[in-house]
Amino acid sequence: MDNSISLFDGPSEPSFLIGKVITTFFASADSFYKVLLVQPMENNFDWSQDEIVVTGNFGDINEESAYRFEGKLVDHPKYGQQFQSDNYHNAQPTTKEGLINYLSGEQFAGIGKKTATKIVDLLGTSAIDQIVNDSSVLTPLHLRPNLVKVLIDNVTESKGMDQIIIGLNDFGFGSSLATTIFEKYRDETLEVIAKNPYQLAEDIDGISFKRADQVAEQIHINNDDPRRINAAILQVLDTVTMQSGDTYTTAKPLLTEALRLLEESRNTVVAPQKIADQLIELTKLNKLVAQDERIYPSSLFNAEWQIAQHLSRLMSDESIDIDGQQVDKVIRQIEKQLNIDYDESQERAIRSAIKSHVFLLTGGPGTGKTTIINGIVAAFAKLHHYSLDINEYKDSPFPVLLAAPTGRAAKRMSETTGLPASTIHRLLGLNGREQPTDMNVSDLSGALLIVDELSMVDTLLFKTLLKAVPSSMQVVLVGDKDQLPSVGPGQIFHDLLNFDHLPKQELNQIYRQSAESSIIPLAHAIKMGKMPTDFTAAFPDRSFIACRTDQVAEVIDQVVERAKSRGFSATQTQVLAPMYRGNAGINRLNELVQDVFNPLDQSKKKEVEFRGEHFRIGDKVLHLVNSPENNVFNGDIGTIVSIELGVKGTKGPKTDQITIDFDQTEVTYSRNEWQRLTLAYCISIHKSQGSQFEMVILPMVRQYSRMLQRNLLYTAITRAKSKLVLVGDPEAFALSIKNESVNRNTSLQLRLQDVFQGEPVPASANNLSVAAPKEIATVSSTEDVSVEDDPVSYTLTMQLVQNGQVDPLIGMHGVKPTDFLNS
Repeated sequence: MDNSISLFDGPSEPSFLIGKVITTFFASADSFYKVLLVQPMENNFDWSQDEIVVTGNFGDINEESAYRFEGKLVDHPKYGQQFQSDNYHNAQPTTKEGLINYLSGEQFAGIGKKTATKIVDLLGTSAIDQIVNDSSVLTPLHLRPNLVKVLIDNVTESKGMDQIIIGLNDFGFGSSLATTIFEKYRDETLEVIAKNPYQLAEDIDGISFKRADQVAEQIHINNDDPRRINAAILQVLDTVTMQSGDTYTTAKPLLTEALRLLEESRNTVVAPQKIADQLIELTKLNKLVAQDERIYPSSLFNAEWQIAQHLSRLMSDESIDIDGQQVDKVIRQIEKQLNIDYDESQERAIRSAIKSHVFLLTGGPGTGKTTIINGIVAAFAKLHHYSLDINEYKDSPFPVLLAAPTGRAAKRMSETTGLPASTIHRLLGLNGREQPTDMNVSDLSGALLIVDELSMVDTLLFKTLLKAVPSSMQVVLVGDKDQLPSVGPGQIFHDLLNFDHLPKQELNQIYRQSAESSIIPLAHAIKMGKMPTDFTAAFPDRSFIACRTDQVAEVIDQVVERAKSRGFSATQTQVLAPMYRGNAGINRLNELVQDVFNPLDQSKKKEVEFRGEHFRIGDKVLHLVNSPENNVFNGDIGTIVSIELGVKGTKGPKTDQITIDFDQTEVTYSRNEWQRLTLAYCISIHKSQGSQFEMVILPMVRQYSRMLQRNLLYTAITRAKSKLVLVGDPEAFALSIKNESVNRNTSLQLRLQDVFQGEPVPASANNLSVAAPKEIATVSSTEDVSVEDDPVSYTLTMQLVQNGQVDPLIGMHGVKPTDFLNS
């Protein structure tokens, strides 16, 4: 007899297990994941032992209760055979005796066997379902109200949570996402998903349109359902603005990408006109705003208007009554006090800041921005008779507030001024998971606010900051206009500097001369679009090493080894790169530098792996989000001081943990929080903003072609304090200097002009009545919204080989020279 299984046989019955839970080995504190020990009662797979380990996502598990688990038997490499449950159900007792035992169990406090017997005698073996559906069935028993409450709460809560987790399991969500979804919607979880599963993509970090679309397909939402099309349009609009930094887009690219997303997600066709129709509907629902052929996310449209409003409010307050001669006298006193001689432009900057409600200060490295900040603070305190001793303000707000976008920038600000400084998020009381809104911040207290590194601040955060500034507070905004703009949408500092009604001062005089630093003159040359003739020459504080893309990793490895031998620590040495992938990318370079500064040797055997990265005690790591509750912020760099592996039982942590020291603030992360971390031996240039390092190693090669821009190179070079090592292709550096970045598409300057000229401001997008752009109404076929891809060349060239873009032996793996002898 042929016992083989045909490939065309139907699917076998899914494995199931019915059993009583003996104990819970492990229950994650951060998700629904649990490890249970179960006594089998019935199963349809080969298992002869008295106990089995079951893992999966479960709600509150009642020990000694029976459950039906569905899933598969797996071989765990460490713990042996386990039943991996995809879903489960409470296997309610089917006999009167079993139900009486269940209702008189520990979870039903105060209900003994006598009361449980009365309930079962009255309602039978379907008692639990009857109580869940209509609790009045208990009325004939005349039970005490507290017992009725215990009974109802337990059967409904347990059954309700179980149903939600079962539903989330059915949709295929892992333990972390299932927990996040449940925490957001609680008892309404399944109702929200049934009504509009695309709400998940809008509300939950980590759930994309495509993931929500998989859920929608499971509940049979059609390809052209308005909910699906709306979600795709909003997803594309958010993606376009985040990737470009623009605060708006136009109809054609929005429709094109929405159509592409809809058709790729389910590999199906959607009529372009239906997308155009829904785009118009979204404007009516105020989910987006269409105005003058520009299409905005409502939040960004409103934010630009509100920024203009708040600046107008701050500027329109009564003039600051300070005698000019008194200001000059105070400046002379500060010069003597700080042993400084201010030049004319510096004096003018301090004088303007003191006498302005809002003042902008910009300048490159070495031009004295820090000197002016200190001068403004000292002059402001003297003129207003404020003490700068923070100990004198225990019961009242400190008069001077200093803030910056990142923790490291705030720390530098505090070190250079001697005054407390904080991140903008912490100043506003925002936690790491909150988006800036008008509702979750309160007014600031103080007399003067100085914000440094303003070029890093995006539209939504700046709107929220200004909302919190009272009209009586003076504001000084400081930054370097030639650095990279914010990661989020907008170019706030650029737009403010280009608005004539705001007082401003640019510092151009370099005070740290080239005899002291060759890095500063280099930065200023790059800012002017010039490549110095001595760019590749060697100086005491900078050098250049020419190499191909495929040589970058090896060269940087040698440079870091040399730096280490000369006494530079991992903290002092920072590799910066524009991109993450490739032989010269951040991911590859992080591994190399980690093995130089923190190799896995006999003294460091403990190592954990997460998403392809290996973390060791002593590693330098970067924090990727704002966590004000832990006093740690996006861009902060710390050192791993402890790694604890999770163990079963009550002793020790239940899950793997990493403890990191951020400048004497220690924070412990469980495994499900490790997505907030990455190795920091090599970081992106964007992430380096607001920081400075003793030695910066900067590779630039043609592989980075789409990132090669002047402000990117300028920002990277200005991160170096005392040593700069440039690595790569001189032509790549030259290309960066030549490519002046294109300004972002924003309408903040238009809003400022309108508001300052007295134009009426819309209270929100809700009262706008706008005509749809022409492009929307005329889209009628796929051709109208198609975008031609760049033609692909399949020609192998020497340049492609040298730049590491293609393997010269492509297609030749496994082929030996002798294979050609007889050909």
